[in-house]
Amino acid sequence: MSEKKQPFQIILLLILAGEAIFVLPFVLARVFRPTFLDVFELNNLELGICFSIYGIIAMLSYLFGGVITDMFKPKKLISAALILTALGGLMMSTFPSYNTMKLLFGYWGFTTIFLFWAALIKATRIWGGTKKQGIAFGFLDGGRGIVAAGFGSLGVLIFSLIIDVDPGEATLEQRKHAFRTIILVTSFLVAFIGLLVYLFMKTDTDSNQTNTKSSDKLGFSNLKLVLRIKPVRQLMIIVLCAYVGYKITDIFSLYAKEVMNYDEIEAAQIGALLLYIRPVVGITIGVLADRTKASLWLMIGFIVMLIGALLFSSGLVEGDAISFFFFSLIVIATGTYAVRVLYFATLEEANIPVTITGTVIGAISLIGYTPDIFVGPAMGYLLDSSPGKTGHQHVFIMLAVFAVIGLSTSIMFRRTLKTNANHSPGDLKSPGE
Repeated sequence: MSEKKQPFQIILLLILAGEAIFVLPFVLARVFRPTFLDVFELNNLELGICFSIYGIIAMLSYLFGGVITDMFKPKKLISAALILTALGGLMMSTFPSYNTMKLLFGYWGFTTIFLFWAALIKATRIWGGTKKQGIAFGFLDGGRGIVAAGFGSLGVLIFSLIIDVDPGEATLEQRKHAFRTIILVTSFLVAFIGLLVYLFMKTDTDSNQTNTKSSDKLGFSNLKLVLRIKPVRQLMIIVLCAYVGYKITDIFSLYAKEVMNYDEIEAAQIGALLLYIRPVVGITIGVLADRTKASLWLMIGFIVMLIGALLFSSGLVEGDAISFFFFSLIVIATGTYAVRVLYFATLEEANIPVTITGTVIGAISLIGYTPDIFVGPAMGYLLDSSPGKTGHQHVFIMLAVFAVIGLSTSIMFRRTLKTNANHSPGDLKSPGE
C-alpha cells in the first residue's frame, strides 16, 4: 500500500457522502420514529418490512457492488449513488402508500449499496495507509456521526419552527407539512454533496491499487479466494452482531416517548443526541486502536455493548430515572459505535491485500449486513406484540444475545490474527501477485 500522504479533503468528502446517502432511508426514521410512523400511517412491523426489503436488495448489491469497486474508480460511483438516492426523496415527500414505500426502500437498497458502499470503504482504507487505519475509520464513522447529527438537528429545528403549537396538539396535516419540508431539504443536500464529490474528489487516491488494465485479474474469481480466508469468515459474524446493535439504536427516540414519556420533539432530540455521541466515540476509539490493536478494542466494544443491553433489558430504565436513562444510553451507544468503527479497520491487521478490498467488503457485507433484512421486522413484532416497556425489554434481550456472539467471535478472530502473524500470509495474496 502506498504511503503517499493523502489530501484531507478526500476524507472530508468521504465523511459527507458516507452519511448523507443514508439520511433518507435511515436517519430520518431513527430521529423522528414516532412522527415517521404517524405521517406515513405505518406501524412498527410495516416499517420493519420496508427495512427488510431494503436489506434483501442490499444483500445482492453488497456482493456485486464489491466486485465492481475493484474494477472501477470510486468518484463517479459515489456521486451517482448520492444523486439517485436524493431522487428517491422526492417520491418520499409525497407520502406514498405502504406498497409504494416498500418499492422505494428497495430502490434505496440498490442506490445506497451497489454503487456506493464498497467504494466508500476501499477509499477510506487507502486514505489511511498501513499505519492509520484506526484513525481513518475513526474519522469516517465519527465524522459520519457529526453529519448525521447535523441532519438530525436541522430536521428537529425545521420541525419545531413549522409546528408552532404544542407538539401533542399538532394535527396530522401540520406534522406532514413539517416533515415534507425536512425530506425536501434533505434531498437537496444529498444531491448537492453528490455534486461536490463529482467536482472535487480526486480519484488518484486509488490509482496505484486499481486500474482498468489490472481489472482482468480481479472480479468474481476473487470470491473463491476471499471465502478461503478465515479472518474474513469471522468478520462476517462480527459485522452481523455489531450491526444488530446499530440497527437497535433506531428505537431510542421511540423508547424516550413510550417509556420515558417524552413528547415528539423531546424524543427526536434524544435521537439526535445519540448522533453526537458517535463522533466522540469514533475518533477516540480510532486513535486508541492505532496505538494498540483494533482487534483488542473490538472485544472491549462488544463487552460495553453487552453491559448496555443488560441495563435496558433489566427494566430499571423507566419513568423518573432520567439520569440512569442517559447513563445507559451513553453506555450502549459507546459499545455500539466502537465496534462499528473497528470491524473494517482490522483489514490491515489481518493482512488483506488492498487489490481485493472491494471483493472482501462485498463478501463480509453480504452476511454482515443481513440485519437489514431481519432486525426491522423482529423489532417491529416485539414492540407491537408487547406494547410499552416490555416490548423494548425484549428487543434489548435480543441485542444481548448478539453481543455475546459478537464477543465470542472477536476473541476467536484475535487468536486467528496472532496465529497468522507467525506464518507466511501467502494464501492472502490476490490473483497475479
